[in-house]
Amino acid sequence: MSSARVFKYLPPRLADQIRGLGISSRRPMQGGIQGLHRSPDFGASVEFAEYRDYVEGDAPNLIDWSVFAKTDRYMIRRFQDETNLRACVLVDASASLNFRQAGPVTKFEYACSLAAGLMYLLVCQGDATALSFFTDRVTRRFEPVASVETLSPVLLEMENMEAKGAGNIEQSLHEAAEMLKQRSLVVVISDLLQPPAQLARGIQHLQHNRHDVTVFHVLDAAEISLPLRGLVELRDLETAEKLLIEADEIRPRYAQAVQGYLSEISRVCTACGAHYFTVETRTPMLDALARRANLF
Repeated sequence: MSSARVFKYLPPRLADQIRGLGISSRRPMQGGIQGLHRSPDFGASVEFAEYRDYVEGDAPNLIDWSVFAKTDRYMIRRFQDETNLRACVLVDASASLNFRQAGPVTKFEYACSLAAGLMYLLVCQGDATALSFFTDRVTRRFEPVASVETLSPVLLEMENMEAKGAGNIEQSLHEAAEMLKQRSLVVVISDLLQPPAQLARGIQHLQHNRHDVTVFHVLDAAEISLPLRGLVELRDLETAEKLLIEADEIRPRYAQAVQGYLSEISRVCTACGAHYFTVETRTPMLDALARRANLF
């Protein structure tokens, strides 16, 4: 970053490491400037899209004379215009994200670092990106930024955000879908502690509005392996409910249930047309970002 300020969620070393990555969308986007991504509009780009019949008023120099020689028809080539990508990063800020046991940071801190890295990549390639935090609704919105300079205040504000309250991913995604007026790349970062069917309804709303959705499922490794031993009291971070368990006794069934849950979440996201990635809080941030950047 050009500023001497060191950002908690985007330290200089990480910024230097990820600068060469790039993010694209598989769906045509609509933007205000010419850029790197395919647009639903047709223009004078180098990417050929299709032919159409010549009609009165079209410039004669647009006629493809090689096609006329073969078909005796006046045809015009149409090209896909290229445009900048619009993105929105949605970060789960419910209390369950405060969990930390096997990783170096909480799930919320990891989610914020992932969001900061994604936004930095997007603005570095000339794209505009917004940021929102949600619990059982969208609680904080940051307007789109399109440069490193305008991203800096957002990174500073992120350091003041806290994870608290109960979550409702479905309701939050419905709200986000209604807020987004232009076709966008939407990145959801959450621990997805909600029944898969409810998550699916939220993603389907975004997909119905023709957004390209990516889901990052943030987990602490302890949630997968249950490293606890003996009699343990667990407390729900969102509801404060307590549960007494014999960890050694339930571990095999717990592992089976977790793998079934992860498989179902993956299946649901894929069926809805979303890209799905699981990341642990021990996963190096460069690796997590590269998985999305190398998608296409």
